[in-house]
Amino acid sequence: MELMSHSSTFLLPTIPPSPTYALVVLNQSLPRFAPLLWKHAQLRLCADGGANRVYDDMPLLLPHENAFDVRKRYKPDVIKGDMDSIRKEVLEFYANMGTKIIDESDDQDTTDLHKCVAYICDWAPDLDKSNLCILVAGALGGRFDHEIGNINVLCRFSTVRIILISDDCLIHLLPRTHCHEIHIQPTIEGPHCGLIPIGMPSGSTTTTGLQWDLAETEMKFGGLISTSNIVKGEKITVQSDSDLLWTINIKKL
Repeated sequence: MELMSHSSTFLLPTIPPSPTYALVVLNQSLPRFAPLLWKHAQLRLCADGGANRVYDDMPLLLPHENAFDVRKRYKPDVIKGDMDSIRKEVLEFYANMGTKIIDESDDQDTTDLHKCVAYICDWAPDLDKSNLCILVAGALGGRFDHEIGNINVLCRFSTVRIILISDDCLIHLLPRTHCHEIHIQPTIEGPHCGLIPIGMPSGSTTTTGLQWDLAETEMKFGGLISTSNIVKGEKITVQSDSDLLWTINIKKL
């Protein structure tokens, strides 16, 4: 089985040249490290009301700078969605600065995050999907149905690396088609973590590097799931017969 490696180096000030990052901002409070994610991304999208968050919150994250200058510098490349949340003055501000506006209000069957992920995949058709990583800021917190919709996008685009990020934690998919190595960045994440089966029960999951490792363990809702686990080292290995969600806390620095 092919090996897939994972690392949260996007939370570090300096990153390696690979992978290629794209950023999607959703309509929740920006994490404190949003300017860092923005810097690392080669394409930046706001999903509908996510533009309000960039407009309102970026100046608050950079209080010693002029708010107008901050808004000009942190201009999204694209705003996409059904346009039912973005404020008129925010839409006009970014449109006048050259942001591409894509109104998909005729599509009510997919979420704004789904629309943005599809756009990114079309933006990089020749890019090896293993070298593409989509960071989603504001994906957790707020309404539970929105969170579940965001997690569903991980499953619908299971061949694309997508990381859901909040101020407190991150979540991404570990597809059952691969063995996984997760390289922990101990200065910025951990030790609390979890592995959660998604889509179907896991008949057998095996891990190394956790305080409570799994050894061909069955996991399912209504039974055992590996929440409130703890990373012991800087490399975790995971193999499962079902897709899993990996989550780990982000430290307050």
